Amino acid sequence: MKSRLIAAVLALTMPTAGCATMPEAEHNVLPATVVVAFDIERVTPLIVEGVADRETGRLVKANDPVRIASISKMIMALATLRLVDEGTVDLNADISDYLGWQVRSPNFPDVKVTLAQLLSHRSGLRDGAGYVIPLGESLEAKLADPEAWYPDAPPGEAPFEYANLGSPVVATVLEAATGERYDRLLERTVFAPLGIKACVNWIGCDADMVARAVTLYRGTGEVARDDAADLPPNCTIPVAEGVECSLDDYVPGTNASIFSPQGGVRIGMMDLAKIGQALLDEPRFVETKALDRSQLRQLWRRHEGQEFFCHYALGFHVIGLAVENCRDRLFEEGPPRIGHAGEAYGLRSGLWFNDTTGIGIAYFTTAVPSRQSAEDEGGFDPREIASMKRAQALLAQQSGD
Repeated sequence: MKSRLIAAVLALTMPTAGCATMPEAEHNVLPATVVVAFDIERVTPLIVEGVADRETGRLVKANDPVRIASISKMIMALATLRLVDEGTVDLNADISDYLGWQVRSPNFPDVKVTLAQLLSHRSGLRDGAGYVIPLGESLEAKLADPEAWYPDAPPGEAPFEYANLGSPVVATVLEAATGERYDRLLERTVFAPLGIKACVNWIGCDADMVARAVTLYRGTGEVARDDAADLPPNCTIPVAEGVECSLDDYVPGTNASIFSPQGGVRIGMMDLAKIGQALLDEPRFVETKALDRSQLRQLWRRHEGQEFFCHYALGFHVIGLAVENCRDRLFEEGPPRIGHAGEAYGLRSGLWFNDTTGIGIAYFTTAVPSRQSAEDEGGFDPREIASMKRAQALLAQQSGD
């Protein structure tokens, strides 16, 4: 009954609220912003406004595909947990057993590295050596660099450190375990079962999706990603100098960094919300006990020294627990939310839901100014917070509150 009531509230919301009464001239200079709400039964656009491509003047639509940045990590985690359900991978196994070569922190050669550690950013990996490994270069060589590792504690005991490098490692392990390329693995385990149209680095997206791509702009107005020069038929993967831009000879399980698992998923917000719906659904999209709420809450302990990723485990971030010295407040009020944030190339994005109220939000906004200082690292941008306030006001208004 609660779900039907929520659906009824959402059904009252204007289909493209936020742009229905906006003057055309003002609308055309706004950065692209889309916010959709969802419950178990329905996905409804709340805010759809701004320009998807300034070169052509094309306005954004509710399901136009955009590079969602680090929400891609949560999708990678879902694929991993689906493979746990299949019995294909074990979260606590030594990943060396899948890769066929030994992965070790240089100062702790006897301690294994696991998928659970990597997904929870507790493996000791860090981004000191970089995390983009182009086609033609070696993931194994990257992990041999001492700068890629926290030196003072072993995997599993190392402090939480948000590291993009862990994502190429996880994706490569999944490839090695299945023999499937990472893009095809996501399609099989996540996108196709949920009826989602999405891809990584534009690989597998059809011509219609490419034509609707949201160009990312920096706060200064310059193009950051996914303008015409960055789309098919041009090369859309990182490639080493002198290497052909072709996946014909790529061997799964060698270097899935080329698919940008840390941030390269392209998807529209209506489709992204379907992932949130799947996580609210019963029977759950992921059956593994690894995603059991009681176990996750044990993993979601307070990470000391973190002001944004205060509670994070297995690719899922929890915000709004109102703990001391934690700058993770996105919504003015309400219960904690589970999901993931994204930030890259002038974009901010998020997928957040509460499994008690059964309501979630998926959003992105573009051309967000860069952070001004190292002290500004972490936390949500004022434009994100303003968009969530606006979205919640629309829901409250339509429900008669």
